[in-house]
Amino acid sequence: MSAEAAPKSGIQWTIEADGHRAVLTEVGGTLRSYSVDGVEVLDGFGTDEIAPGSAGQILAPWPNRIRDGRYEFEGTSYQLALTEPARHNAIHGLVNWSRWRLAEQSAGAVTLEYDLPAQVGYPWSLVLRSHWSVSADGLRCVQEVVNTSGANAPWGFSVHPYLRLAGVSVDDTVLRVPARLRITADNRLLPLGASKVAGTEYDYNEPRRIGSAVLDTTYGEIEFDAEGITAVTLSSPEGGEIVVWADDKFKYWQVFTGDTLHGERHRRSVAVEPMTCPPDAFRSGRDLVVLEPGQTWATTWGIRA
Repeated sequence: MSAEAAPKSGIQWTIEADGHRAVLTEVGGTLRSYSVDGVEVLDGFGTDEIAPGSAGQILAPWPNRIRDGRYEFEGTSYQLALTEPARHNAIHGLVNWSRWRLAEQSAGAVTLEYDLPAQVGYPWSLVLRSHWSVSADGLRCVQEVVNTSGANAPWGFSVHPYLRLAGVSVDDTVLRVPARLRITADNRLLPLGASKVAGTEYDYNEPRRIGSAVLDTTYGEIEFDAEGITAVTLSSPEGGEIVVWADDKFKYWQVFTGDTLHGERHRRSVAVEPMTCPPDAFRSGRDLVVLEPGQTWATTWGIRA
């Protein structure tokens, strides 16, 4: 394929099994599409589109935002590029616009890799591996990272799928988020503190309709089942359901109703993002993972529909 003919999202890798089909892209190692029996579960994007609103992207080595792109780690200060200039933040990490490579592929599974080089603001090298698979149980992703540098490295991880129940508006979507608190945020969407959700407009411990609620909210103190799994559920009044689940490495959920997106994507779907750490964790240190030299770290999440 010539450079002129390449779609904006790069090479496409399709995996299929038991009526489940997913498409991953070279740019960002992004989950562009996921469907079950021909019905799209994600609010994805076209092959020749730039992922809108970070749709389907991997967010690493930090999720969400870092205030002013500036942080201190083990006694040294660092400055990242401000990739959200309007709010003067560094947002969504360093791997979501890079070209990933194919490591392995079969009919129902694919492994993509990316070597993150040491750079200004993040002087550690990492190797990221995303193992994607589909089956009758749904979509599953095992995310691995190896610290290939000679020093401890700060690490956080998230993914950014937008989910859409066929024929159901965001207002009519029934949401359940198993969490006891939310992180309060300023107008730059950076943490101010935390408050209990019980009995408030942010309480979705019992499933209820989103209605006119505007959410770009980080939930913490989340609930895990006996097997160490947490899950956010979107459902329709008619009984359709989408579940995003994650293992116990994830301590937070971010739920976004798409109100700041433009055009036809405005409030069209709900982003449900499992996060290992909260916004600004590089500064606060809260639930920040420290990768030792040579250490391999892994976590698993997925979607059932």
